[in-house]
Order: sequence, then C-alpha cells, then structure tokens
Amino acid sequence: MFSSHANVTLISASASMKKLCRHFSHKIETEFDDESGFVRFPFAQVELKADGQQLSIQVEADDQQGLEKGRDVISSHLLRFATRQQVELNWE
Repeated sequence: MFSSHANVTLISASASMKKLCRHFSHKIETEFDDESGFVRFPFAQVELKADGQQLSIQVEADDQQGLEKGRDVISSHLLRFATRQQVELNWE
C-alpha cells in the first residue's frame, strides 16, 4: 500500500472538504459530515479531516501511479474550488 499525506490551511476547512466530497459524490462513492470525509476513486481512496482552518488529507493506493493520480485529482480540485484563498499543498 502506498500513502501520502498533506495538511492545508483554509478559511473554512469543513466547508472546503464538504464541497470536494459533494462534487465527487455525483460519480463515485463518498461519505462526509462536518468533520470528516472519505472518497473512493477506482485508483485511490482519500480520507479528509477538517479542524477549524486545517484540512488533513490522506491518500492511499495499491501502486505509485494510483497514489500520484489521487494526489493530482484532489490537489487540482481543491485549488479550483478555493478561488478566494491562497492554497499550498505539500505532500509527504
């Protein structure tokens, strides 16, 4: 199992997380509430946790390619949705 983690500071981590999950829920399996979310892509699964202004993102996949694709999809969507904020993602 391959995994990667990032923490992001946002104006409202919960609102951003729920927006991401709602967006993906139209096509794939998601679960979310005000504090946590889960997205299951065919290539990776993503766990999100919101606490105030901090959004914690954990991506796991069976292979490196799936991991990179999962990180890219989450990153691109988060940056697209956070139009009024400066968002910096540093994956570990």
